[in-house]
Amino acid sequence: MPPTTLSAKQAAGLHECFISLGSNIDPNYYFAQALEIIGRECVLLARSKAIRTAPVGYQQQPDFLNAALLVSTPLEREAFRDYLKGVEDRLGRERGAIKSGPRTMDLDIVAWDGEIVDDGYFKHSYVKKPVDEVLASSGRTLEPRPTSSRR
Repeated sequence: MPPTTLSAKQAAGLHECFISLGSNIDPNYYFAQALEIIGRECVLLARSKAIRTAPVGYQQQPDFLNAALLVSTPLEREAFRDYLKGVEDRLGRERGAIKSGPRTMDLDIVAWDGEIVDDGYFKHSYVKKPVDEVLASSGRTLEPRPTSSRR
């Protein structure tokens, strides 16, 4: 787990990450739980307000709450992605046959060290709007990743 306090030497090696949060199973409870865990295990720099959004894809499910966080971590990107999937698991996330189905918590890396790494930012207002709110409040900017690195 990432430390909650860092020495000056450790702080020099931190990465900044924008995380998209989404939940539509008891979302108020799971948002509070996710914020508590991430706030305890990472350095939380900023967060957006939660917004309610209609489901995308599979429609026979409740609306979602979505938000964005800006955190710093000493972990590298793939290790941090694995950490976020572990947080989802700790919050009871079940991955079923319907990829866009209901979930207790969905945590995705949207931007890493100032570079957008998730095309969802450009495609979905439920990702873009909260991230843009954090950008405005934190004074940060984001750059799209170069076309050659798109996966």
